[in-house]
Amino acid sequence: MNIELIPAIDIIEGKCVRLTKGNYQQKTIYNDNPVEVAIHFEQLGFTRLHMVDLDGAKSKHVVNIQILEDIKKRTNLVVDFGGGIKSCEDIEKVFDFGADMVTVGSIAVQDRDTMTSWIETYQPERIILGADVRNGKISVNGWKEDSNIELIPFLKDYFNLGIRNVLCTDISKDGTLQGPATALYQTITNAFPNLHLIASGGVSSNEDILELEEAHIPAVVFGKAFYEGRIDVDKLILNR
Repeated sequence: MNIELIPAIDIIEGKCVRLTKGNYQQKTIYNDNPVEVAIHFEQLGFTRLHMVDLDGAKSKHVVNIQILEDIKKRTNLVVDFGGGIKSCEDIEKVFDFGADMVTVGSIAVQDRDTMTSWIETYQPERIILGADVRNGKISVNGWKEDSNIELIPFLKDYFNLGIRNVLCTDISKDGTLQGPATALYQTITNAFPNLHLIASGGVSSNEDILELEEAHIPAVVFGKAFYEGRIDVDKLILNR
């Protein structure tokens, strides 16, 4: 298996949670200690972690920064951090506290000049463009607000600025365990063959991950399926 496997930790009030379709009223708490969860991921053989500060996304500034620092101190995981990165102070703080990469979505939609300056300052390889999609349009601010921006032109704009890492979440799939939006991801990779696309949302099983690999999707984020025991980690790791 060549697809990059990226477990996720979403954090609200210091706890490891998952939402359904981005709805803060539909949250499930899976663990009170995200740092221990990260350590467990590393022990299982994973090398990468996608960390989302849901408090930050909602409040529009980074909140759970200390947990990032603790994870980096206690593991060797490559961590990308997203949620609440709205200012130069936010992104600088996230990198200072140990993030290897940042996932940025709302600013890319709402303030192109700032996003462009971040790409230039921190280099494109350290920036993951967050493309959260609902009904073909980009959503922002923790998925609470929809924009009028179409997905493919949005990606093309930032591809031309050097971005090669994109995390795309089909909001209608996220946390539903109904399978990934494979057709959407194929549309993206057909349009941008050199993009390192990270599929996110809907993964429910090893079979879903295999489906994405067979569709030549480079990487996948998963969370709820792991926490609810639907993914056989041994088979995933052995098949790598």
